[in-house]
Amino acid sequence: MTSRNDHYTPQPYDPYADDDGGWFNSNGTPRRQQPQQQYQQQTYGYDTQQYPQQGQQQPYPVSIPQQPQGGYDDQPTYALRAVEYQQVPDDTEDEPGYTIPETPEAGWDMAASRRRAWVSRAVLLCIMLVQAALSLRLANTAFQDEALYLAAGHSELDHLLNGTPLPRDYAAYFSGSPQLYPVLAAMVDAKFGLAGARCLSLFFMLCTTGLLYSFTRRLFNERAALAGAALYAVLQSTVVMGYFATYDAAAVFLLALTTWIVVRTDRAPIFAVLLAAPVAVLAVGVKYASALYLPTIVVLALLTAWPHKGGKAFLRMVLLAVGIGGLVAVGMYTTDLMDGVRQTTTNRAHGTDSTKFLLEQSVKWGGLMFVAAVVGAVSYVRRSRMNESPLALKLAGPGWRWRALLGLLLCGTAVLAPAYQIHLGTVVSLFKHVGFGLLFAAPMAGVGVTRLVGAHFRYPQLGIMLWTAMLCLGIQQADWRFDVWPNSAKMISAIESHVDRKGEYLASTPEVPVYYLYDKSSHNQWHSLFGMEYKDKKGKYYSGDEAYRQAVKAGKFNLIVLDGLTNPRVDDIIATAVKGNSHYRLLAEIPFRNANGTSEYRIWIKTS
Repeated sequence: MTSRNDHYTPQPYDPYADDDGGWFNSNGTPRRQQPQQQYQQQTYGYDTQQYPQQGQQQPYPVSIPQQPQGGYDDQPTYALRAVEYQQVPDDTEDEPGYTIPETPEAGWDMAASRRRAWVSRAVLLCIMLVQAALSLRLANTAFQDEALYLAAGHSELDHLLNGTPLPRDYAAYFSGSPQLYPVLAAMVDAKFGLAGARCLSLFFMLCTTGLLYSFTRRLFNERAALAGAALYAVLQSTVVMGYFATYDAAAVFLLALTTWIVVRTDRAPIFAVLLAAPVAVLAVGVKYASALYLPTIVVLALLTAWPHKGGKAFLRMVLLAVGIGGLVAVGMYTTDLMDGVRQTTTNRAHGTDSTKFLLEQSVKWGGLMFVAAVVGAVSYVRRSRMNESPLALKLAGPGWRWRALLGLLLCGTAVLAPAYQIHLGTVVSLFKHVGFGLLFAAPMAGVGVTRLVGAHFRYPQLGIMLWTAMLCLGIQQADWRFDVWPNSAKMISAIESHVDRKGEYLASTPEVPVYYLYDKSSHNQWHSLFGMEYKDKKGKYYSGDEAYRQAVKAGKFNLIVLDGLTNPRVDDIIATAVKGNSHYRLLAEIPFRNANGTSEYRIWIKTS
């Protein structure tokens, strides 16, 4: 008799089946698998039950096992295994999906770019706006030099347009051609007044700053160009000349333009440098003292072309020197300007100012920028690299001898004006002439600032401190300079009704009333306190101090205006001669304050 296997315990469901291709229980023993036909028989006898041997791996069924349709509920449940399909590549040597890119040696490009150019121009625009604001904030009535050149320009215009005789031979004592800047300034003055003539100078100085940036960028890079322009823009000479209606601003602009042409044509054919010759000669015509800087420009033509042309650079220098010399010779000997050149430049009278005083003034007005230029020149000789990129190390720069010559040339030019005025012993116009030389030292000053700040702006505070110090000095010195002469508005208002084209007048600064009252009087009607000749009714001739005494005693002048500052010694002589003189009475005493203290205008009018 066959009995049922009642003690059989079905295998439980094992969710942790191994993935090695077989079916195992959680205790590690192989799971029992029955053939499909056993489920169909629905019998579980011991004689028909099959158990796999230990260690024997059963084949993995291809299809999902079928569950029995009847029988007992304790049948084993099989777990389904999901197998993810993966395609094995045929070529095992393919490149990986991600490749590390090659790292460049530098994170930026040394070559010029449009973005860098526009950023530099934007910074330059800010620098020029600061320069314009510093100049436009200055205010005072016309200085005697401004009044002289503007009045002379009006006379020259009348002579050219209407044939009116000139009241003075301006060419005999002007330090520049009276037919150039004075005429241009007078045309602007006729339309826009003194402010317009001063804005003309501001235009010239702003252009100078722009040209300085351009040729410094050509010599070095944008950073040095911006630093040099920033220092030059706040220099007191730049600020004052930017609102001073004299020919200095025009002369500086023409020198800067000449330098720009020389530097810009360093790679062009050598004859292109001749484009600078007419501009250089025009600069000399505007202000004769500009000739002091022509040798610097000629040597610069050699140095800038040497790295590109080698020996041909000497021919370039000779061409420029011959071109400038020939045009200057033609201009001097075909005009009547030689007397003015001799009197104001080559044979100028020597003064009494000491060397120590002149050195102190030179250091005060331009010493800080000159020190920055020297530091830049020395550092440039030691290391020529001007770019922070590591790629710059592979570039072959100019040799140390070339760099030393360039630094010596640019920095040495800055001391020409102080040295010449020490030779003359006069401080007159030194505050302006310092700016002429520092125009050439400014590129090296820009290099000095970049080396002071360091690579990647390591020490920006040092550059800011230097610029701030120059800014404060420039503002203070420019304000003082514009406060040296008295405000003449009240004086002009007091004498205007007493001036006509018939009388003769004596004034401490006759140029000022000549300019402001140009429609009512002529220059030859006014006399100054710096030398006079007088012949009395008996034909006796007087000169110097005695001429003033006798002229006042005889009642020669219809009006006398003294300020007590221009020539105090002669002022006292005239005041003594007027005292008790029945020909004159005191018209007004107008007090004023200037940088040197307080004084007053004393005005006498002729009564009989």
